[in-house]
Amino acid sequence: MRACIQQRFHQLPHTRFSFLHPPRIPAYTVANVENPSAPSREDYAYANVFLWNTMIRKQAENGDITRDPPLLYYIQGLRTGLRPNGQTFMYLLKALVCGKNVNEGEEVHASVVRTRFASSKFVSGALLGFYVANGFIGQARQVFDEMPQPGLVLWTLMVRAYVCLTLPGEALELFRTMRRVMPDMVAVATVVSASGLLGDLGVAKTIHCFIEKSGVEVDAFVSSTLINSYGECGILTDAYRFFQETAMKNTVVWNTMIHQSLEHNNLELGKQLFDSMPERDVASWNSMIQALALFHDMEIYVFRPNTLTLLSTLSACASHGALEAGAWIHSYVNNNDLNQDGSLDSSMINMYSKCGDIAKAIPIFEESPKRDLFTWTSIICGLAMHGHGKKALCYFSEMNESQVSPDEVTMVGVLSACAHAGLIEQGQRYFQSMEKVFGLVPKIEHYGCMVDLLGRMDCLKEAYDLIMGMPIEANEIIWGSFLSACRVYNNIELGEVAARRLLELDPRDP
Repeated sequence: MRACIQQRFHQLPHTRFSFLHPPRIPAYTVANVENPSAPSREDYAYANVFLWNTMIRKQAENGDITRDPPLLYYIQGLRTGLRPNGQTFMYLLKALVCGKNVNEGEEVHASVVRTRFASSKFVSGALLGFYVANGFIGQARQVFDEMPQPGLVLWTLMVRAYVCLTLPGEALELFRTMRRVMPDMVAVATVVSASGLLGDLGVAKTIHCFIEKSGVEVDAFVSSTLINSYGECGILTDAYRFFQETAMKNTVVWNTMIHQSLEHNNLELGKQLFDSMPERDVASWNSMIQALALFHDMEIYVFRPNTLTLLSTLSACASHGALEAGAWIHSYVNNNDLNQDGSLDSSMINMYSKCGDIAKAIPIFEESPKRDLFTWTSIICGLAMHGHGKKALCYFSEMNESQVSPDEVTMVGVLSACAHAGLIEQGQRYFQSMEKVFGLVPKIEHYGCMVDLLGRMDCLKEAYDLIMGMPIEANEIIWGSFLSACRVYNNIELGEVAARRLLELDPRDP
């Protein structure tokens, strides 16, 4: 490799490295005499080393070390008489990480020793990082052991290196030898991961006990790692107990608990946690996709899924638009007579609606023996979603005749149906009936539906008056809907008002 670099060096134009050659010191002039800060030879030497380091650092940032090898810049600098400093080696080692070539790293390591920079914590840390990043755990441990007093960051880096290479025993042994260094949250989470890899419940509980006694702050990262550790040791009950006790429950912690529930084939607990989450992200929904796979496994291995399992899988299908999987579950339910009481009807209607096949949802509703609030709401919202406003309102009339009272979600579907059908008078009547007839206080979603309805029908003044008379402040969605209507009907005056309000609510949105 070094021979290739030297050959490449001789092929490069000389001017490319001209900045590395010692510059000519200018003759003294009046300006030099009057200016006490005129550059000295030491200043020029420092400037050249700075430029040298900058070139190497740029290679580390760009990540392209095949076209311009960092070692080439280093060799050229040495040939022009420059002496490396600690930053030179730190930048060089960072650049070499991308190359995964241990020979180059060892050459730099030897140069570090020769120039007596091995005693520098920063340079030694960079060497350790190079070996760890490239998987050379033996060399990394040698560098670590030669450090007189490695700090917490380097202890954690070395422990984590063993964890990443699936060597939990070595990681735990190294952690036990820590002296005069108090671990922080990152170090603790790392060693907890090692206990999970080891699969030893006793070790996991010992570390948990150490965390509680040491006073280390247990943040969401440590919490999720502990839950994983207990789960990987095969004890879901301990994982769930800790989840219930911990005060640090962000989305990552919730997702970790859901994941472990599904890993232990406890779909009921996973669905219960999923439904209780205050906020969901992509990982949360991916866990529900995992529930689909588990459902198929249960069917293959002749485990009879219960209602909660079926609700979990139908919810996952609806959320991801998995029509084929949802239809398969519908067929499975029918073939195995698992919906005699109609408790799955609303979930199947919701699934078909959200997957784009409203035609399949209608027969389920028509044949449902259990037309409760959820079943009525599912079909009304589904029809409204697909633009069948009049059909949705017919069902709402039947719902009232059946003496089933709507809730806030039902009324969103009703008002949305009026908007799609362009029924202003009916929409206003239903909106007013929320409080007068059904005792429901309109929320921002209901006002949004009314603004959408009025905007679609070119009743922009009425829509504006409704917005200004709202008991709650209109959000970006309502003002955005109103602005879109103003654009459609070319109402510049009200459009400018809406645009100004949108800018006030979110100045970052152009």
